[in-house]
Amino acid sequence: MRTFRFAVAAALVATLSACGSAAAGQGDRQVTELRYQGSPGTVILPELAQDLGFLNGVTLKWVGNTISGPQDIQSAATGQTDFGGAFNGAVAKLVAARAPIKAVISYYGEDKETFNGYYVLDGSPIKSARDLIGKKVAVNTLGAHLEAVLKEYLKRQGLTKDEIKQVELVVVPPVNTEQSLRQKQIDVATLGGILRDKAVERGGIHPLFTDYELLGAFNAGTYVLRDDFIAKNPDTTRKFVTGVAKAIEWTKSHPRDEVVARLKSIIAKRGRSEDATAIGYWKSYGVSSTGGVIGAKEFQTWIDWLQREGELRPGQVKAADVYTNAYNPFANGSAK
Repeated sequence: MRTFRFAVAAALVATLSACGSAAAGQGDRQVTELRYQGSPGTVILPELAQDLGFLNGVTLKWVGNTISGPQDIQSAATGQTDFGGAFNGAVAKLVAARAPIKAVISYYGEDKETFNGYYVLDGSPIKSARDLIGKKVAVNTLGAHLEAVLKEYLKRQGLTKDEIKQVELVVVPPVNTEQSLRQKQIDVATLGGILRDKAVERGGIHPLFTDYELLGAFNAGTYVLRDDFIAKNPDTTRKFVTGVAKAIEWTKSHPRDEVVARLKSIIAKRGRSEDATAIGYWKSYGVSSTGGVIGAKEFQTWIDWLQREGELRPGQVKAADVYTNAYNPFANGSAK
């Protein structure tokens, strides 16, 4: 069953007025501690921002690890956490389901260093998009980034909607994807980050295409806050967004070795019994805009895709409804 259906999102909306209000600012007091979910073995940008001292008095409280972007923003929408991040298409779907959330800053994307590839075995008969008809393509979750990019690729290569439906999507945990490809349990493996690098090092595979080749450098996901949180905590919101924006630019302006060393030290200090091996393969967060400023196209591309998929009605949600750059100092060039 496709994850992150509107029925689930709509059910969540009913709880929003009761959930999360306790976390919002009371009177003139604004929240200064933000609850969030992390990811094992990695450092998310707000964690880096806090370690660099960029959050200006705002602190973070880790409440556990997320299993996916859609789950992370659902947690934020229902008040279990104060912010969450996900693929922009998933954010647009939740807003379309009337969840009162707003995307405030981009936090990951694709560039020449950081991208997802759709890999096949050397010698595979799959040479083009049309060869994917009737084949199995592994993705980490349905209804998110990897599915959206694949279907955009198939559309651009001339496949009809009925033909695209014949390309079978199979949910495979990322750590098992390479093995599944080599054992021929799937025909195409989606690989990124350390998993891609290690698989390529072992040889015997090559990309059919990559999301960077298809779309160029682009911001793919954003952090969201609830509307009521933003309204009651505007200063905290600004400090959070500004800190994350500065952390993005810090990673771009410092040598990779220095960034990696800093990320490793953060993992060591937080004491979660994690394997920091993946950090050694870090290359970038992939955020193409200065300070993570959000562009309308970064949502419109996926809103258009969701409409083609029948997931959204035409006009159900507009890009301008989904995001704001009002709290990002890089949006008007005032950042220092």
